[in-house]
Amino acid sequence: MHDNNKIRLNQYLSHAGISSRRKADKLIQSGVIEVNGIPINKLGTTINTNDIVTFNGSKIKTKNKIYILLNKPKGFITSTQDEFNRKTVMNLISNYSEYKIFPVGRLDYSTTGVLLLTNDGYLSEKLTHPKYKIKKIYHVLLNKKIKNEDLEKIRKGKIYLREGKVKVIFVNKIDTKNQVKIGLYMGWNRIIKRIFKKLNYQVIRLDRVYFGGFSKKYIKKIGSWCFFNEKEVKNIIQKEL
Repeated sequence: MHDNNKIRLNQYLSHAGISSRRKADKLIQSGVIEVNGIPINKLGTTINTNDIVTFNGSKIKTKNKIYILLNKPKGFITSTQDEFNRKTVMNLISNYSEYKIFPVGRLDYSTTGVLLLTNDGYLSEKLTHPKYKIKKIYHVLLNKKIKNEDLEKIRKGKIYLREGKVKVIFVNKIDTKNQVKIGLYMGWNRIIKRIFKKLNYQVIRLDRVYFGGFSKKYIKKIGSWCFFNEKEVKNIIQKEL
């Protein structure tokens, strides 16, 4: 029988927004986590939810989970801060410091579209780890009309980047102009732009319209954002996984 008062330590740290579950394992192994005053470095440790957990001597408190979906405009860095003082997505969320949230995954400086910000490290890992195969869909504006044979090369997995063969879920023309809709599970850095560069096209505009169940239908206006509660997020993710 499952004990609702028991939880794995790495999950507890993740739920508290300290880190993802994988990174929590590294924290545990490094010896900076204590439970009821006792250093814990054994992976797989289970604790009671009312135990006192400290990180580098500071007490950890589990907090309410915050989920914000943003329609990111171009010209913003997907980060909580930037060493060159450029604008980040955090500047778009009013009073964001109260929430202590972070962006899940990345969108390039010039890329627009759906971006989730949360303090839920466990969900962040689910949406970014390759093993979960989270679907992403992009609208792509190219510098010229794409040839049908080039679309076929993408569909049939004939495009290779430095990480290996590119596998897409689908790729289609949006209309007769130079626009394409492409869906994939892969999350390689700048993958969309590199796919089309390989075929001698330049991406003029890149817009992510779908990410792990979250879509533009919730936030149609560029720069707009909205809150989700934990139940809503759970329902969205369950349909995706």
